[in-house]
Amino acid sequence: MGSNSFHLVVARIEDGHIHILDRIKEMVRLGGGLDQDGRLSEESRIRALSCLDRFAERVQKLPQGSVAAVGTNTLRQAKNSRQFLQSASEVLGHPISIIGGKEEARLIYLGVSHSLVAEDGKRLVMDIGGGSTELIIGEGFEPLHLSSLEMGCVSVSRAFFKNGDLCKKNWEKARIAAHMELRPVRRDFREVGWVSAAGASGTIRAAGSIVKALGLETYHITLESLYEIRNRMIAAGHVKDLVLPGLDRDRQPVFAGGLAILMATFEALKIEKMQVSEGALREGLLYERLGRIQREDTRLKTISSVQQRFQISQKHARRVSLASHRLFTACEKAWNLRLADAEKLHWASSLHEIGLAVSLSGYQKHGAYLLANADLPGFSLEEQDWMSVLVRCQRKKISDKYFSGLPVKDQKTALRLAILLRLAVLLHRSRKDETAAIEQVIASENTLILQFAQHELINHPLQRASLEQESKYLKKVGFNLKVS
Repeated sequence: MGSNSFHLVVARIEDGHIHILDRIKEMVRLGGGLDQDGRLSEESRIRALSCLDRFAERVQKLPQGSVAAVGTNTLRQAKNSRQFLQSASEVLGHPISIIGGKEEARLIYLGVSHSLVAEDGKRLVMDIGGGSTELIIGEGFEPLHLSSLEMGCVSVSRAFFKNGDLCKKNWEKARIAAHMELRPVRRDFREVGWVSAAGASGTIRAAGSIVKALGLETYHITLESLYEIRNRMIAAGHVKDLVLPGLDRDRQPVFAGGLAILMATFEALKIEKMQVSEGALREGLLYERLGRIQREDTRLKTISSVQQRFQISQKHARRVSLASHRLFTACEKAWNLRLADAEKLHWASSLHEIGLAVSLSGYQKHGAYLLANADLPGFSLEEQDWMSVLVRCQRKKISDKYFSGLPVKDQKTALRLAILLRLAVLLHRSRKDETAAIEQVIASENTLILQFAQHELINHPLQRASLEQESKYLKKVGFNLKVS
């Protein structure tokens, strides 16, 4: 769900390979629907929901978990995106997530690298969306340097080509603004360098079609060919009078902004030529899902990388994760928990001590902040919010307000998962594998009963005291913990 257009791709996986079965694209111009307060207008909401209603007809019979739906820059920026996403998910019939800028860049690189012939050396990949522009340098299928810039074909066209005016003065203003956005990354990208450059998505694909239709280049886009397109647009004077072979009518209103970004990037990074890729974010999502099916989940790699980076004890994290999973299994049926909930609990258990990298005092608060704001490859912003909430609630006082950032329908589940994490952490406070043996766990709506083996709590007085204190904490959120 992009800032300019929505895309639907249906694929089948056979023998570890992806076969595209269907593609649907609609111009929604979600980015053009943001008002001065940064909220999606009612008109743009209706356009988007109508599009998703049509898409739903194609995916409604697909099983839950087989549809990956993501929103990009405009939904990252919109102040009322949460309310919109709730309605959008209901219309589509599948959950929708928002991905961060760097995660979008990573997925774009994945899609492009699978769509082009493999080359030796580094590759620069560029994608101009409706509200953001992604730049990536990678090698093979691995992105090495990622950047997401706050400029896109819709936002730049709205800001500098108001009412379709294509005069030379507007082009110069757009060019300067794009260079200002590129300035923080220009030096680093040029120092890293690359062997080849590739571009993806609407603006760059449109530019490639125009270049070829005009006979300017055969296989690549060059800066000189872009200058020629710009000069023709200046000569036209206005979008309504613009005639360019290879430019679709539905892209015409936002092409000037995208072309200004593309030219500025060629100039700032000194790109000599760029080939056009058919693959982009949507293909990257497919290959990401394929990786999860083949037990190559990027999220698990990220968990391991973060543990190493922040010097988290992997042995203790595994100990807490196993304990929380045993409790989860015992409560799964009574609380109607799902596989996705088990994943969230595992991630939070694996990273619950990340805040110790900042300070022992209030480390649950530090950990929550890090998980909410870090760039975590493979994770959506929603998944990061879940981890942040669970880690925040792992110890000490717990309050309903900690869950207010999650959708209302998910808050009860989040509280239950937080309770399981709290108990797993508490039971292994000694940081040893040995703990008081639990013989039975009985779960009901707002109650959890832990039945320990005979004399276990007598032999573990610290754990007994901790559980008694935990019972008092949980009463504050309307939950009963009983220990016997």
